[in-house]
Amino acid sequence: MANDVLVLGAGVIGLTTAVCLAEEGHRVRVWAERLPGRTTSAVASGLWGPGATPRDSAWSRVTFAEFSRLADDPASGLHFERGLQVSSVWSEIPSWIDDLVDVEVCAPDELPDGMLIGFRCTAPLIDLPRYLRYLTERLAARNVEIEQRTVRDLAEAAAAAPVVVNCTGVAAGELAGDAAVQPVRGQHVIVRNPGISDYYVELGGQPQWAAYFPHGERLILGGVRQRGQWSLEPDPEVAEQILRRCIAVEPKLADAEVIGHEVGLRPGRTEARLDEERVGTARVVHNYGHDGQGVSLSWGSAREVAGMLADR
Repeated sequence: MANDVLVLGAGVIGLTTAVCLAEEGHRVRVWAERLPGRTTSAVASGLWGPGATPRDSAWSRVTFAEFSRLADDPASGLHFERGLQVSSVWSEIPSWIDDLVDVEVCAPDELPDGMLIGFRCTAPLIDLPRYLRYLTERLAARNVEIEQRTVRDLAEAAAAAPVVVNCTGVAAGELAGDAAVQPVRGQHVIVRNPGISDYYVELGGQPQWAAYFPHGERLILGGVRQRGQWSLEPDPEVAEQILRRCIAVEPKLADAEVIGHEVGLRPGRTEARLDEERVGTARVVHNYGHDGQGVSLSWGSAREVAGMLADR
């Protein structure tokens, strides 16, 4: 049954959800305080990774399958790259390694200094600015426009549509009255790519790590997790620390030209929220709190929303 649906938020979760619903025949509108190019999603590193829980693992597999199809379209910004994933925290290879492709576990003498485990694998990398434009164009093909608008409470949205899907990321904490949501600040240094084709990332959940992700001529360097911080201004000291860590891994970066700095606020939550409630006469479905895995879980959680709305 087709519904009139108002999607709140135009990051990767909101856009993907809107695309799923519009392409299944629902009449969709999107309201967003920030347009896609100004969202946290636009400054994400773009590396797909498997979910850590059974639900998230299922969502990430759905997303991987979709990304595999989209990689055939140059406009999508999807590209598969080989890279090295390591950890100085974990002493055993994680169980979710079975969800990865072309895995080669590193011998101890192949690991960077200080790392306990490591493996090479091929994974989707998503150039987020291009990808968000691609999703926006898919919406436009369904006559769905994104209206820049700030929603102060869910009652306002519920008065505008019988079905509301809340994909507002870190803003959902205030909008939905969810104290479990907190900002997890991230910062990247963008350099002109000196010829690096493989990605590199250190795993384990530590607050600081080294990582780099190639997107053509642009190379994204990270990373940090700063819980509870709301500032969107790049911190020069954090940027310098990111550069130092990445140069220690890849000396080619010592002479790379810095072309930008980016900051985003991940929607931190113990687990992503996907459930529904009634607000007035409207049905409100919540789909937020994916933390740093928004890209990896996007199609899986969006398809689940679509399934919920198809039920009635």
